[in-house]
Amino acid sequence: MNVLCVIPARYASTRLPGKPLKDIAGKPMICRVYDRASQAKRVSAALVATDDERILEAVVQNGGRAVMTRRDHPTGTDRLAEVAEKYPEVDLIINVQGDEPLIEPALIDELAAAFADDADLQMATVCTEITDEEEAKNPNNVKVVMDKKGYALYFSRSLLPYPRHTGTPVYKHIGIYAYKRDFLLQYAKMAETPLEHAESLEQLRALENGYRIKVIKTPYRFVGVDTAEDLAKVNEIYRQMTQA
Repeated sequence: MNVLCVIPARYASTRLPGKPLKDIAGKPMICRVYDRASQAKRVSAALVATDDERILEAVVQNGGRAVMTRRDHPTGTDRLAEVAEKYPEVDLIINVQGDEPLIEPALIDELAAAFADDADLQMATVCTEITDEEEAKNPNNVKVVMDKKGYALYFSRSLLPYPRHTGTPVYKHIGIYAYKRDFLLQYAKMAETPLEHAESLEQLRALENGYRIKVIKTPYRFVGVDTAEDLAKVNEIYRQMTQA
């Protein structure tokens, strides 16, 4: 299976302007993401999709691959679909966010493996168990519930499931996606759906149109970079990694 890992990266960021180029242990963050994604064994190639020449130049100087995409894409999926159009030979596209400098290459491989085992699978993503009550209540942390076979029933910013009885795990959705290329192109053309609009969660569009999303549980913990505090935390983690 020909697998392309695409890392969308926009220069604009409300809370952290120029986020992809912020320094992490001597390298721009987007290069850290690219380096780790490239280590995945099932990925044929990794590619940064950006709307800014400065990001493209940083990736190329780091020895990586990058392409320019349009600036007016309303969603990351649209940017991903623009890249997918240019690579008809690709079977599977894995979308890794450009603000995940601690992405685990093994997790990318696990996502790709799910498609090798299921020819009918069109879309997959990742979740991890939430153990902190405040984290579970935070609407910035998207929650997901799955059926017995590991397919998503629903995603929500609300606490899900409601703890009428305690003991049921709460899972946080991690925004890493894998798509069959043909499905991605179709998905990007679908109109916005009511639940997607209400929750501001694009993945609900697939569920509302009757498609199944496989959700892989992972023990890995993620520190995405949205704020200056996140950036400092990730830099400290990298410092510890280099000293280990």
